[in-house]
Amino acid sequence: MLPNFETLSLSIDSHIAQVQLNRPDKANAMNLPMWGELQTCFEYLSDASEVRVIVLSGAGKHFCSGIDLGMFSSVLDDGAEPARKAEALRQTILRLQANLTAIEKCRKPVLAAIHGSCVGGGIDMVSCCDMRYCSEDAGFSIKEIDVGMTADVGTLQRLPHIIPQGVVRELAYTGRTMKADEAQQSGLVNRCFADRDALMAGVMEIAADIASKSPLAIRGTKEMLVYTRDHSVADGLNYIATWNAGMLSAADVTAAVSARMENKLAEFDS
Repeated sequence: MLPNFETLSLSIDSHIAQVQLNRPDKANAMNLPMWGELQTCFEYLSDASEVRVIVLSGAGKHFCSGIDLGMFSSVLDDGAEPARKAEALRQTILRLQANLTAIEKCRKPVLAAIHGSCVGGGIDMVSCCDMRYCSEDAGFSIKEIDVGMTADVGTLQRLPHIIPQGVVRELAYTGRTMKADEAQQSGLVNRCFADRDALMAGVMEIAADIASKSPLAIRGTKEMLVYTRDHSVADGLNYIATWNAGMLSAADVTAAVSARMENKLAEFDS
């Protein structure tokens, strides 16, 4: 039985999990329950043997309008002694970072399907995903600067590995909205679709293609890509040699090669 969530909807079919932010009346603003549920959900999916790929989307008119401003009143409580308040705030920020890092750490590829607004915490979220796709009505903005703060849960750390430094800095310093065509041109999204229906159809087609591959090989590929981003080429080469020495599956290689020779889809264990 799938877990139930207050702020997310989850379904699994044909090895594809669909996770949908489900606060459409609040433009999927990230309230405190959503942060924790994202971590719980992606940790569950990471270990779910029937899941090979995940599609992340948003219900309603927008993908995500960022952090729910109601959280600030509890996070920025002035009642505590200053040093203890600072230490408590640091722990809160680290916890929120971990909530989203669960998406990056998930062993399965995560494809973000973005429509409407993707703001603030939504940028932090999609920066954790393997790939991003959008509809023509999508807009992206690092809005933290417009509420007088520095983005602190992953955008400034991950986005420079996705799009050019100068573009990241302009977005972070100005808070301006990047439209869909610029997002594709800069490499923030892989592809832009005409509307939300086309977006979901296109992303599900890509997800189905990924789901048809060896799950172990896909998991190893994600592990290597994330590791290599944060390490030297030499470290990455050493790690993949060790990984494949222990986890290269002869059964999967045989199944893949045989299927190609017979012009059919291979079947793999989870």
